[in-house]
Amino acid sequence: MNWDYLQPVKIIFGKGKVREIGKIAEELGCKKGLLITGPFFIKSGQAEKMIKESKGLLKAAYGDISPNPDVEEVDRCAKMIREEGIDFIVALGGGSSMDAAKAAATIALTEDSIRKYHGTGEKVPQEHLPLIAIPTTAGTGSEVTCVSVLTDRKNKKKSPIVSDGFYPDVAIIDPELTYTMPPQVTAGTGIDVLSHAIEGYWSKGHQPICDALAIHAADLVFQYLYKAYKNPTDEEAREKMCEASVIAGLAFTLPKTTSSHACSFPLTNLHHIPHGEACGLTLDYFARINKDADGGRVLELAKKLGFEDVDAMADAIHDLKASMGLRNDLKDLHLNEEQIAELVKISRHPNLYNNPVEITDEMLLEMYEKLC
Repeated sequence: MNWDYLQPVKIIFGKGKVREIGKIAEELGCKKGLLITGPFFIKSGQAEKMIKESKGLLKAAYGDISPNPDVEEVDRCAKMIREEGIDFIVALGGGSSMDAAKAAATIALTEDSIRKYHGTGEKVPQEHLPLIAIPTTAGTGSEVTCVSVLTDRKNKKKSPIVSDGFYPDVAIIDPELTYTMPPQVTAGTGIDVLSHAIEGYWSKGHQPICDALAIHAADLVFQYLYKAYKNPTDEEAREKMCEASVIAGLAFTLPKTTSSHACSFPLTNLHHIPHGEACGLTLDYFARINKDADGGRVLELAKKLGFEDVDAMADAIHDLKASMGLRNDLKDLHLNEEQIAELVKISRHPNLYNNPVEITDEMLLEMYEKLC
């Protein structure tokens, strides 16, 4: 077996570490920064607080980032970066803020629109502004990945862009930032962590270091996600889910995600199901499909996580979702045959081909019909 491993992101983990932004920016040789975040952190005052604590190095905030960030938001942000002479970026929030920041930090050094690289196969320039990524959810792992998932609402398209230039320079994981996460956000982002870990493990691109990371992250999710959901003030559970999130990000970055993520894109685009919940919706289904794949690797995963077999692991995933009020079906959407056929068609996303078992249209149709 031949494999390579790369992880260029410096990871800083611990309570209160977010207050070290100014020091970290100075170490990077930066002088004029822009905070990229969502509207919530502008309204809550968190953005202003971070600017004040940055030793004068953060000069302004760009807060026009929506869930499932649009390519036009990235282009507007890049325009601001150019006009203000910004020399480093801080991304604060969930995956949306970080995905937008990665793309803007690169595109700002060109005259291009990010549309040029969105789902086109065009190679992304490698030069980028230094980026410090600070997650506020225990979910996406985007702070350690080279992936930016963007939406083009005008052209009804959502797609990841992958570039080694998208790796942040520094990731600050501060569990204190997750203490105020609502239970449903905790649940949805947490099941996304589990999807990252499990899909990274069974991906065709799996390799030993990422396998070990995936097992560790998945084990933490099974132990601590429901605790964090049920008791948001449980600091140990919050910290362990932050640990699971960043380690799952490391686990899937190189192998890439597979079938559940492929199916999540139309579920989010067409039916507005939050990303993590959309990924988790099909995770137990694909676990059963993949249970005999690749010489029994998925069975090996299930046993290492303490389950008797893959079906027991799939049942545990199903029950975990149910216990937190996450979707296990699509029945409330009352989808017709044409809408189900559209889900099948759009689920043929490149990630689907990373799955260890070939997923046919017939298999997708059977799955969606059962879910509906």
